[in-house]
Amino acid sequence: MNFIQNLPPFFWAGYDIVSFLIRILSLVLIPQHHAPTTATAWLFVILLWPWPGIIIYSLLGTNLLPSRRLERHNEALLHFRDIRERMQRHELPGTVRVQLPESLKATASLAEHLGYMNAVGGNSVQYITDAGEFIDTLVREIDAAQSEISLLYYIFVDDDMGRRVIDACIRAAERGVVVRLLVDSVGSRKFLRGIGTKQLREAGASVVEALPVRIYRAKAARFDLRNHRKLALFDRRTAITGSHNVTEPSYGRSDHMMWKDVSLLIRGAAVKQLESVFIEDWYVETGKILDTPHLFTEPVENFGTACLQTVPSGPSYQTENYQRLIIASIIGAREQVTITTPYLIPDVGLLQAIEVARLKDVRVRLAIPAKSDQIIVGYASRAYYEDFLRRGVEVYLYSKGLLHAKTVTIDDDLAFVGSSNFDIRSFALNFELNIILYGSQENFGIQRIQERYIKDSERLDEKKWLLRGHVSIALESVTKLLSPLL
Repeated sequence: MNFIQNLPPFFWAGYDIVSFLIRILSLVLIPQHHAPTTATAWLFVILLWPWPGIIIYSLLGTNLLPSRRLERHNEALLHFRDIRERMQRHELPGTVRVQLPESLKATASLAEHLGYMNAVGGNSVQYITDAGEFIDTLVREIDAAQSEISLLYYIFVDDDMGRRVIDACIRAAERGVVVRLLVDSVGSRKFLRGIGTKQLREAGASVVEALPVRIYRAKAARFDLRNHRKLALFDRRTAITGSHNVTEPSYGRSDHMMWKDVSLLIRGAAVKQLESVFIEDWYVETGKILDTPHLFTEPVENFGTACLQTVPSGPSYQTENYQRLIIASIIGAREQVTITTPYLIPDVGLLQAIEVARLKDVRVRLAIPAKSDQIIVGYASRAYYEDFLRRGVEVYLYSKGLLHAKTVTIDDDLAFVGSSNFDIRSFALNFELNIILYGSQENFGIQRIQERYIKDSERLDEKKWLLRGHVSIALESVTKLLSPLL
């Protein structure tokens, strides 16, 4: 403290001058690189706290990928352009062509333009909602695999449940199955530095770190730009994707609050679409091109009647494709929209889409956790409750654990399941993976899960909500200003 007080006057004069320049330059430069809402949030931070603010902005203020990753992604686009075009031309051998009703054609066409993959029939879908069942299914499929296993997860933990998957992968590698694990650098940090990774590699499995965080940033990622996808592939015939991570459902929390998730076990043509996502991610991280000719030479088996469409998203795409798709679907709703998500921080487009739906007398329901695992994000979400309630949106607070399932149903024939939350981070920053399900049968399966969540929730009352404490209102107001950065 005495050291600071004894600093010479010219130091403080220089400090004030540079602080002033930081504020002025920020006012000029930041709006050029961000949408107005995001720019306003960054300016709020920098104008209030210039030195720490500009340091934080230099670390987190861009969603551009590191130069080497951009080079690899551009190379991947060239390499995989043919694959995407052939998928769009329905060249997967044996694929069941589907005739969607007019009400769904626009969604399928938009998703195809945004995610480069078309709607395909002939799939079977099983819904997995229990964490134990999810791990059991992973282990069963790993043990049954005969040629290759590919796993891509944001969080992979060497706990009781994660150890079961690790041991199964070791058994598979030892019997000659090709085993690949691609796990996020931040979400799976402890696993990557633990004994499980060493054991897998010693058994012959490949373990790769996605978006590694390093001080030297030319080849590294900003630490909050993550690969948030969840995907498991077995022998090119079976896939599991959704919101489950490979860990105990309490995620190691001391309060033992259980995460509630939804994943899909898929067989059929959609597996090849999901496989192409893994192949591209693997190439971007390793520079190694996995086998791709089989995508168009091995016939697709007909496993069922489900019509599915894969939608990958992330900062490497030209637009926030999943956000655009959800907004268009909500605007096009005729009767009902139901959304479950752990983190709800809507941007202007999503708020307007929900408002349009309500003006059309569409019933809109939001099911979100009563208690968030992230304090700041939780208060930012709460800041929008009043906006939703005044628009006539039904807000349900789930209290039997942390509702981590990311699902949407539109009317009675359109549903979405995947890894993407309803916040700006998931829409713009993270690499996400979602599945569209077309048809009343598939929609009913998701709606039935949503109804269970709503049954275990308390509907938020507008009059009671307006009586909440002043401290909560103040925290909500501040975090709402920062919501474009969360």
